Amino acid sequence: MLDGLVLDWFRAHARDLPWRRPGTTPWGVLVSEFMLQQTPVARVEPIWLDWMTRWPTPSAFAAASRADVLRAWGKLGYPRRALRLHAAAAVIATEHGDAVPSDVDALEALPGVGSYTARAVLAFGYGRRAPVVDTNVRRVVARAVHGAGDAGPARTRADLADVDALLPDDDATAAVVSAGLMELGAVVCTARAPRCGDCPVIAVCAWQAAGRPAYDGPRKPAQGFAGTDRQVRGRLLDVLRAATDPVERAALDAAWSDAAQRDRCLHSLLVDGLAEQHDDGRFALPA
Repeated sequence: MLDGLVLDWFRAHARDLPWRRPGTTPWGVLVSEFMLQQTPVARVEPIWLDWMTRWPTPSAFAAASRADVLRAWGKLGYPRRALRLHAAAAVIATEHGDAVPSDVDALEALPGVGSYTARAVLAFGYGRRAPVVDTNVRRVVARAVHGAGDAGPARTRADLADVDALLPDDDATAAVVSAGLMELGAVVCTARAPRCGDCPVIAVCAWQAAGRPAYDGPRKPAQGFAGTDRQVRGRLLDVLRAATDPVERAALDAAWSDAAQRDRCLHSLLVDGLAEQHDDGRFALPA
């Protein structure tokens, strides 16, 4: 019953996101999933559209320089995702005939692709029955099925089994239900202010039936940004992205006042392959 309610609601209320539109390839879905990790939809949409125009196939993207990749990634954050996607595109181009694999094991063997992303590509790129489990889906299942206020720490096998039990047998319908569960958690069954009056499954929700008990289990600590190494790395990358030529150390020094933190972050960028130092001592995005 829950799957039918989610299906009808999603077909009527799904957001018009570009990677959901007809004609989107499995490659387009894979790109969207890399970009959407810990990043709001509104920031991803314009960059995804530009990306797919510039690099409509894995081989086209694999041929791009890492510097162009990092410039195109812009302010999405966590830029190592961009380099992992670049590496995955090269494997797809050379080992899979430029077609994103349609097998879970082959997908999970790609750089940067884990359990969630592999199943998201199967469901949303190939229209296959696959339990797609992200934070939003886990919260919907915790509330609607188990009557808990939230899902708590991830339990990969148990979470996959929970979602698999909700999916209909038909591939195409199951893929839409998977998208609907994610959408429900993203826009209605939210963590802090769930809009239960708008929820299509309120009549069968175990959390509602239990009186909406508060979640009292372990929580992930909130991640700050201001003053963190993430912010410093972003500032340094901004300098490198904006430059057409390698920059002197002084340009990077001007980006952050704390010398010890700045040096640590610059070193980490070099180690991660997000920046390189030339023989003359200047710095640039990787070639």
